[in-house]
Amino acid sequence: MPLPELTIIIDELTRASAHVDQGQVIELCEACQSAKGVFVCGAGRSGFVARALSNRLLHLGINVSFVGEPTTPPITADDLLIIISGSGATAGLRVMAEKACAQNAALATITLNPQGPIAQMASHRIVLPGRTHLAEQVDTPVVSEQFSGSLFEQMAWLTCDALVMLLRDAMSQSVEMMRARHANLE
Repeated sequence: MPLPELTIIIDELTRASAHVDQGQVIELCEACQSAKGVFVCGAGRSGFVARALSNRLLHLGINVSFVGEPTTPPITADDLLIIISGSGATAGLRVMAEKACAQNAALATITLNPQGPIAQMASHRIVLPGRTHLAEQVDTPVVSEQFSGSLFEQMAWLTCDALVMLLRDAMSQSVEMMRARHANLE
C-alpha cells in the first residue's frame, strides 16, 4: 500500500511544477554560462539546496564557490551570485546581495517572494510556488499540507536539477565529463 503522505507531496510537486516559468530558468542558465565565476548561497534548508546546486555546477566545470567557505574568493563585476531564499528577506542573505551589487556582480535568486528585498535587487529571478514562516502573506497557486517551506525547498531542488540539465546540454557536457569532476576522496 502506498504511503498517503508521499502521494500528497508528489501531487503538490506535480501541481507546483506547472507554475515554473521556463523562461526564467533559461535566463539563469545563460547567466551561469556568461559569468566568470558563480557564487551560490542560501540559509537553512534552502542552504542545503544551494550546496547541492554548487556541487552540480562544479561537476559541469563551472568556476563555482559556495559562499561562506574559507576558500571562497572575492566576488567581482564579472561574477554571478545565486541566492536561494524562500522569503527573499533573510537578513544575512540580504546583506550578501547588497555586497554583491556593490561590486557590480550579477544577482540571481530562486524565491517564492518576487516582492522580497533580494528579488527586488536581482537581475535574474526564478519564482516558485510555496510559503514559508517568513513569507506567509505571499500568494501561491499551490497550497501545501507540508510544514512551512517544504514545498518551496523541494521545488527549488528540482528546479536546480532542471537548470543543471539545461546547462549540461548547452555546454555539451557528457555524463563521463561530469563524472570525471566528481569527488574522489570520499
